[in-house]
Amino acid sequence: MVTTVLEDELRQAVGAVPDPELPVVTLEELGIVRGVRLVGPGRVEVELTPTYTGCPAIDTMAADVTRVLREHGMAEVSVRTVLSPPWSTEAISAEGRRKLAEYGIAPPRPTVAGGGPVPVGLSVRCPHCGSLDTTLLNRFSSTACKSLRRCESCREPFDHFKEL
Repeated sequence: MVTTVLEDELRQAVGAVPDPELPVVTLEELGIVRGVRLVGPGRVEVELTPTYTGCPAIDTMAADVTRVLREHGMAEVSVRTVLSPPWSTEAISAEGRRKLAEYGIAPPRPTVAGGGPVPVGLSVRCPHCGSLDTTLLNRFSSTACKSLRRCESCREPFDHFKEL
């Protein structure tokens, strides 16, 4: 697919929008931006894939993307939610994973080579001290895409971005 310089600029602007639930990472770093397409003078279509189907932040993401694109001269902005193919934690960039860990959220572990589910017994590294001696406290944390864990070494609680 051939893109224009303007489409590339608009994609960068959309990609730089911070995630409303995790403002330390951008929509691009989370792999949520699926497409940005110029459809006419001052008209752009954006496709976003939320981290899970029922994500309550998708409306806020769409509003933030619309605001940013209007600031870049787009009069008509259409933001569409795309659920297929579904989002996966593999879409999170290396920079996004680094920022999550720096922020105190254990990033998702890489999936098994060749696909398939991640074995449940894998350890999760504490983002505070680096210990692998962590315990699951709750399958859900501040958002449904994260679980709550505690490090048994430094005793600090932390969120873990679940693998999907």
